Amino acid sequence: MTQADEQKKIQEWLEGLRVEHSDLDVVINHLLEARHHDTMRIQRLKRRKLKIKDMIHRLESELIPDLDA
Repeated sequence: MTQADEQKKIQEWLEGLRVEHSDLDVVINHLLEARHHDTMRIQRLKRRKLKIKDMIHRLESELIPDLDA
């Protein structure tokens, strides 16, 4: 696999993660606005959203080329 193919694969994965992160944001806000009684579910969704955000940052940093000092 070439570096360009690998970067394209990472970009596609990033797009999917961004969509999932956005979807989780919508779901969490809906549950909070509806004053949903299942706080454990909301906390699990928030943790999942945070893990996805961390994955996004990690993948984005892989796309930045290393600079030799």
